[in-house]
Amino acid sequence: MKIFITGATGFIGTHVVKRLSQTKRELCCLVRKTSHIGELEKLGVTLITGDVTNKDSLLEGMRWCDWVINLANIYTFWEPTKQIYTHVNTGGTRNVMESALETGVPKVVHVSTAGIYGKPADCPFTEESPVGPVRFSEYFRTKYEGDLIAWELYEKKGLPLVMVYPTGVLGPGDPKASGQYIQNLILRRLPATVFNDSIFTFVHVRDVAEIIVRALEKENNIGEKYIAGKYQLSWGEINKMVSEISGVSLPKLRLPNFLAMLNARLFTGLASLIKKPPIWGMATDQMRTMKEGAICHGSKAEMELTLAYTPIRVALEEAIASYQEGEVSLDITEASSGSDV
Repeated sequence: MKIFITGATGFIGTHVVKRLSQTKRELCCLVRKTSHIGELEKLGVTLITGDVTNKDSLLEGMRWCDWVINLANIYTFWEPTKQIYTHVNTGGTRNVMESALETGVPKVVHVSTAGIYGKPADCPFTEESPVGPVRFSEYFRTKYEGDLIAWELYEKKGLPLVMVYPTGVLGPGDPKASGQYIQNLILRRLPATVFNDSIFTFVHVRDVAEIIVRALEKENNIGEKYIAGKYQLSWGEINKMVSEISGVSLPKLRLPNFLAMLNARLFTGLASLIKKPPIWGMATDQMRTMKEGAICHGSKAEMELTLAYTPIRVALEEAIASYQEGEVSLDITEASSGSDV
């Protein structure tokens, strides 16, 4: 059994590869020349140099593979040029799906995001809920466009597709927006808290990896969707847990929503001028996402994939420990851009 994986060096991707390395399956991971591949080399996977924007590298990598996991994307809330989101999240998804069809791969698990649903009328929303009218970031918008391409290929050309929608992912070694936010809290870098009453749905990164693997292994589930997430917590509750675990007091100031959004617009405008990410992660897209929240549940994954979700306090404990132990740098002053391609 041979599995082709994109985005293997990303936060979720590394956990997926670690999980699959415990099996006897052969893993082929697409990596760029600039990728940090040390962990993958330790796990003994086959490395294929390429990029989801380079279809030839995809066709070469997928040949003779039994399954494909597509994790590659630009997951940030600010980039100096917005076109990169469309280039990777939409165009790259098309390339992966078309290559899977051309090489005759029997099954593709595409990892999307619960953010593509926006704010549906259903609350909490499920996999089958109609999506809301607005996506709250360029990341969500372009991921949604990529999803539509994948589902069109499923319906019209028989793409053997399964889709997973992670919610707010937490856990050790997170270098992305959530991890940066937690690090800023425990370093006392934030002058105020924001959107304390907004509710988000959270999940441990290992649970996401497990859902991806079980969705891949499950028979007769082509065309299925799985939300990966369970725990609905406000940002205020997350802040309190981070403070309790780390022993660091929270900022005394609580910024009203309208001031948080005003500051986000100012910082994002400045970022566009100086070509550096907004300070404290206060990009407009990130603040809109935190403000609007996302209330959904992944009970389908619990039932159909027989998964028991890990408590979010455990995810936060492990995340904070990883930052304090130096697995991810604590020396940050602003949100950094990056990708999982």
